[in-house]
Amino acid sequence: MFVAEGISESQPIRSMPGVVQHTRDSLRSAAADAVAAGVGGLMLFGVPRDQDKDAVGSAGTDPDGILNVALRDLAKDLGDATVLMADTCLDEFTDHGHCGVLDERGRVDNDATVDRYVELAVAQARAGAHVVGPSGMMDGQVGAIRDGLDAAGYTDVVILAYAAKFASAFYGPFREAVSCSLSGDRRTYQQEPGNAREALREIQLDLDEGADIVMVKPAMGYLDIVSAAAANSPVPVAAYQVSGSTR
Repeated sequence: MFVAEGISESQPIRSMPGVVQHTRDSLRSAAADAVAAGVGGLMLFGVPRDQDKDAVGSAGTDPDGILNVALRDLAKDLGDATVLMADTCLDEFTDHGHCGVLDERGRVDNDATVDRYVELAVAQARAGAHVVGPSGMMDGQVGAIRDGLDAAGYTDVVILAYAAKFASAFYGPFREAVSCSLSGDRRTYQQEPGNAREALREIQLDLDEGADIVMVKPAMGYLDIVSAAAANSPVPVAAYQVSGSTR
């Protein structure tokens, strides 16, 4: 579910018919309806105002940022009636649209980005997230987040690792949904589409770092990877059906 700052009513997402950017109030209503209908988990994505975006995604860790405020709203309204999940990434919050902090040459700085992910995860846990979902495909992100959550006292917060996230054109509608400011592409840190061996290695690395759930994204085009992961993983395997694969 997408929740946007600076709008007075929910806004349809053109490339995702039937899906909207919610206001805080409409999100609360829609979430309550979903839980009443039996939905067992909700994943939240924040959409800040353009003027609140910066080079390091400060709006993502701001306690008063839209995603953290929305998590607090739903935690108060729903308690443990459903599982609250948060997207733990910077792309919605950066003015360049990449999933991390850029170095002086405009490349994503892995270690600086992981530090920000830890801060994001702790902020989201503090706001009420039961599950954090690091989706940026940085090396070492799962282990660092686990250490950071544990140190902050959030030992029960679950890490849903985007373990095999392939570079894909299927993500186009989602980027519109979160008003992403991306320039360039993310192929330097997302998975090469044809490299199954690397994908399985990345899944194992996330397991070794303490992932509670591992995900394959986009799932529809990589059912072989989903199957291989499920055959070998001691934790649940999530399959992300992305918006663009149904168009």
